[in-house]
Amino acid sequence: MQKHKSQQNEKNLIFVISGIQFCHVLDFMIMMPLGPILMEALKIDAHEFGLLVASYSFSAAISGILATTFIDRFERKRLILAIFSLFTLATLSCGLASGYYTLLVARGFAGAFGGIIGALVQTMIGDAIPYARRAKAGGMVSTAFSIATVAGIPLSLWLASNIQWRAPFIFIVVLALLFFLLGLKILPELRQHLDHKGHVHPFSAMFAVLRDPNHLRALLYSALIIFSGFTIIPYITIYAVNNVGIHQQEIPIIYLVGGAATFFTARRIGMWADRKGKVEVYRRLASGAIIPLLLVTHIGAVPLPVWLICTTSFFVLISGRMIPAMTIITSAAQPNLRGTFMSLNSTTQSLSMGLATLLAGFIIAHGEHGQIVGYPEVGYIAVAANVLAIWFVGKISILRYS
Repeated sequence: MQKHKSQQNEKNLIFVISGIQFCHVLDFMIMMPLGPILMEALKIDAHEFGLLVASYSFSAAISGILATTFIDRFERKRLILAIFSLFTLATLSCGLASGYYTLLVARGFAGAFGGIIGALVQTMIGDAIPYARRAKAGGMVSTAFSIATVAGIPLSLWLASNIQWRAPFIFIVVLALLFFLLGLKILPELRQHLDHKGHVHPFSAMFAVLRDPNHLRALLYSALIIFSGFTIIPYITIYAVNNVGIHQQEIPIIYLVGGAATFFTARRIGMWADRKGKVEVYRRLASGAIIPLLLVTHIGAVPLPVWLICTTSFFVLISGRMIPAMTIITSAAQPNLRGTFMSLNSTTQSLSMGLATLLAGFIIAHGEHGQIVGYPEVGYIAVAANVLAIWFVGKISILRYS
């Protein structure tokens, strides 16, 4: 009876934090397929659009550093709900923005709180779920990405096309309010990390994390993985419309098919990683990801079905490798420093996202006939970072009982 109750509590926890993850993932992801709509509505170019995407990431990086001063000092439930409420207000500001610069500032605030949410979600998985089931739990939470892709993005694009670009942000706010209320009722209190002695200096926990060589290796590994994806991801929609020949009305199909595929593969990848080993499964998925990394940046004009094969394999493998990778990263942390470590990991990932987006934005340009040029070079950079991550994962020590 007690075992059944414990399993049900785990399921409830995973359900609510998956919903919270869904809201902040959708809020981040929606900017990329909205690219062509925003560029036309706000009269901006690819570089300015890249800054809109990067502002979220750079703000998340800064907030991740600031969060190291307090994230392990508070009970997890109260902290994640407080940050989630501030994130909701920031997303509402995005929907009410009057123009490009106000949207840029609002995206910055959304990133500041969204980055901390991402760290807290992974921290709660590490605190509440045993290592033997952690990849499976991570796979279930990763279905937030799948649902955001298969349902959230197409619906948001429909709202943007049929109402205006502000509508998707209002939609996210409504969902966030729902999951905030569920979190109040369902989330358990997690306070075992508070049993340790308090830190004298506000940044003492951060310094303790950075003194551990294994933590540093895990953070570098995390940066390489994110960099290899986000040189490409923000510009896929723009490349699809301008180079591949996909109509703007067909963009939701790409996310619908790709998201549906990841919905079915994410949990299976998590169970596979728990069964066969996180490092081995990561290496296999990351090695397989090299092919779609090159395909989506080189293929040129093709029919929609061919492009769907490329993008769906990209979604499955690029997001799939993150499931064992995040388990490896989370399990590299000392338990009493996990929240601080995951905040620094959020900072590391956000910086990698922002730098990758800006670097790709400087390489990519519009050609004479409106096509995007420079995307193949971006693909080579992504592959190089991916290969480095495959090699580097073997350098990380996993604390299996943390």
